Amino acid sequence: MAVDPDLLEILVCPKTKGELELVELPAELCRQLVEKYQEHFRKEAPVVEQGLYSADSQLVYPIVSDIPIMLVDEALPASAIGR
Repeated sequence: MAVDPDLLEILVCPKTKGELELVELPAELCRQLVEKYQEHFRKEAPVVEQGLYSADSQLVYPIVSDIPIMLVDEALPASAIGR
């Protein structure tokens, strides 16, 4: 199950209100994010493979188990994905 394409069309960066680009996250970063968000999931491991990249703010918003985490405080720097 992936993030709804219609939802992706309307989401914008909460910091800049700019466009977002769907990106694949590096495997090591995915493992770190799974550990970080594990406490929010009771009986299953969260799935983290992609994020939403904002070129304007240079931030990446992770997608955890098909839920975009659209909080500026939870965003990752663009350097985390090599940008």
